[in-house]
Amino acid sequence: MSLTEELWAAIEPVYAEILAHPFIGGLTDGTLPREAFRHFVVQDSHYLRDYARALAVCAARAPGEEDVRAFADDAVGALAAEQGMHAEFLTAFGGSAEQAAAEPVLPTTRAYTSYLLATVYGGSFAEALGAVLPCYWIYARVGGALLAQGSPDPLYATWIATYGDEAFQSVVRRVLALTDRIGEEISPAERRRVVEHFVTTSRYEWMFWDAAWRGERWPV
Repeated sequence: MSLTEELWAAIEPVYAEILAHPFIGGLTDGTLPREAFRHFVVQDSHYLRDYARALAVCAARAPGEEDVRAFADDAVGALAAEQGMHAEFLTAFGGSAEQAAAEPVLPTTRAYTSYLLATVYGGSFAEALGAVLPCYWIYARVGGALLAQGSPDPLYATWIATYGDEAFQSVVRRVLALTDRIGEEISPAERRRVVEHFVTTSRYEWMFWDAAWRGERWPV
């Protein structure tokens, strides 16, 4: 079994819960409350800043020159997504990126990014790859699954199209190919750690959408 096959098998129940979540269903039928989507966009802006840092660390530790360039490009792309698509969404809500940046980083976002950065700084390159991979792969799978359905809401349709688009799918295939190459070189113990990080951050992906659906706030 390749490493990517093992990884996906480990999160099939998590992915099923993601597809069944009312946040995801609300994107395609247009019933998702705008406030829930705004919550998601604001927290995703916070998240992507730290995700870009995590990708930059992956770039610095990547095994080959081509991999270094690719992760560096992805880090820049994560910030560009924040500044581009998110700015468009926030404008539609009558706000701005500056206002969103001033809003607090909420519990699930803080927990996810803290775990992500601790793993990429403290673990091996393979472990770092396992931790950052769900944000690539799950978004590609969700985008692909929802693309055929579309959405009657133009904002939600834009979000779906971004992650269902072939350009994004191509990026994800490149990261998956690297993951399988790395999987052939690591020890069984390291492979288990990679799977553990991948499952953990996949769970955080579900929690991230759920936090937006619930309108999560700091309790005190």
